[in-house]
Amino acid sequence: MSSAPSRSRSTPDDTLTAASQAAVARIVRELRGLDALNPVVLIDGQSGAGKTRLAAALVRQWPSSGRVQLVALDSIYPGWDGLESGVEIARQDILVPHARGLMGVWRRHDWETDAPAEAHAVDPSLPLIVEGSGIITAQTLRLSDIAVWVEAPEEARKRRALLRDGDTYRPHWDRWAAQERAHIRADEPAQHATIVVAMP
Repeated sequence: MSSAPSRSRSTPDDTLTAASQAAVARIVRELRGLDALNPVVLIDGQSGAGKTRLAAALVRQWPSSGRVQLVALDSIYPGWDGLESGVEIARQDILVPHARGLMGVWRRHDWETDAPAEAHAVDPSLPLIVEGSGIITAQTLRLSDIAVWVEAPEEARKRRALLRDGDTYRPHWDRWAAQERAHIRADEPAQHATIVVAMP
């Protein structure tokens, strides 16, 4: 038996973290080049691609001091058939007011009761990240400074999404994926994004 130490092996989570950190560095470089105190970043991608991880890392490494607002579309979509509706709610209630210097207000969707829940305010003077499938469209691009498309292999995406949400999500995977594919066909988010991020 060899007495040499075994080589450490990177786990899938390590690889995903490294890819996320590299993507954050790219976004931060873009942010530093902007002449804006309250930039808007959109992060789009199919379910399980790594959008939430990327958004959280970007908040932690934001290049200026002060609070950064993060809104996840998972809190807005009005149910399992609501991808397009959720994006429109975010556009009207969050992105348009922010662009006009007005306070935005959105309501959380309670998935258990399938009804609107508490309201949340969005300060137009602060930076904003909106993260979720479908968020990059021709209409939202005009209201943002940086648009990030996150892509990953379907097998890896599905594994991560179901590991995260389990049996709650499993019966709805195909139903939701069909809406994501429709968005990709109609809006071509990868072609219009400022940055395209490849996750493992």
